[in-house]
Amino acid sequence: MKDWHLLLKSRNHAEANIILGMLEENNIPVHILNKKDSVYHFGDIEIYVPITLKDIANNLLNNALLN
Repeated sequence: MKDWHLLLKSRNHAEANIILGMLEENNIPVHILNKKDSVYHFGDIEIYVPITLKDIANNLLNNALLN
């Protein structure tokens, strides 16, 4: 994933889905890498965006967290 930037790691599926929706609403392509273990429920969900859009994605995420 050379051309992708790790935007966020989350352990919460709902949080990851909300952020995914927000990014997609703003036409930012997203890749999700689910590293959660399905039996023991530990691990992270990683959200990646294109490197060229990382600043825009970070601004959207920061603004959403402030509201």
